[in-house]
Amino acid sequence: METHTLSTAGADLVYDVRGPLPPTDGRPPLFMIGQPMDAAGFAALAARFPERTVATYDPRGLGRSTRKDGRVDHTPQTQADDVHAVIEALGAGPVEMFASSGGAITALAVVAQYPADVTTLVAHEPPLITLTPDGPAAVRARAAVREAYEKGGWGAGMAAFVAMTSWPGEFTDAYFAQPEPDPAAFGLPTQDDGSRDDPLLSDRSWAVSGYRPDAGLLAAAPTRVVIAVGEESQDVQTGRTSVATAELLGQRVSVFPSHHSGFCDAEFGYPGKPDEFAHRLRQVLDGAS
Repeated sequence: METHTLSTAGADLVYDVRGPLPPTDGRPPLFMIGQPMDAAGFAALAARFPERTVATYDPRGLGRSTRKDGRVDHTPQTQADDVHAVIEALGAGPVEMFASSGGAITALAVVAQYPADVTTLVAHEPPLITLTPDGPAAVRARAAVREAYEKGGWGAGMAAFVAMTSWPGEFTDAYFAQPEPDPAAFGLPTQDDGSRDDPLLSDRSWAVSGYRPDAGLLAAAPTRVVIAVGEESQDVQTGRTSVATAELLGQRVSVFPSHHSGFCDAEFGYPGKPDEFAHRLRQVLDGAS
């Protein structure tokens, strides 16, 4: 693996390349992106594509990539510009892309803004919360996570986030009537760590989850777009947002093994099924639905 730093006007972007450039297998590079997950989260999945040239990167302000723009918020449009810059730096033409969570939202923005950059996009569980029928309630639930974080710090905020993302079905009155979740019940710290800048728990990434893709631009792009959902996620928020995104694009979701982080191993807590996930991803990249 080789690590590079690309200096742009707004950030120094760190990206990693596994394999030769240009690729020697006749396939485009496979670019894996997340948000707020950085390149480290794709180590297990990338290792399961030894025959491919795989690129990963840290979004600006996350992981090893530093900002020079004086901002702390995260927007899909800015991150799409960054991804485009890294693709150009690879110098190997358009890429195939696997993008997960907020990275899937960034990837949709890439296809809309730079349609020649990506041949196939597998967008895994984009949390586009305003697309679901209960969008206003989902926005309210998101605000409650921030309130818990502001009130009690990382442990309290993460407990609220876990409660939100594991709630089955729409956010009803029953959801909002629950007592505040106890961080200890999730094995999370109960002491306030003093942080208020977490990109997942603060409002710094609200522009990501509040993004509304332009279906017309996505349809006009030459990119093959596949919306993917984990088999364990279908009843919870990211499963429902995946279905809503697919419906916006006039398609059905492609079901993958495991859960929202199903491509990760035990290094990141609740392990997924990276072997099975990689097998399914390889099928979809090869043209399966």
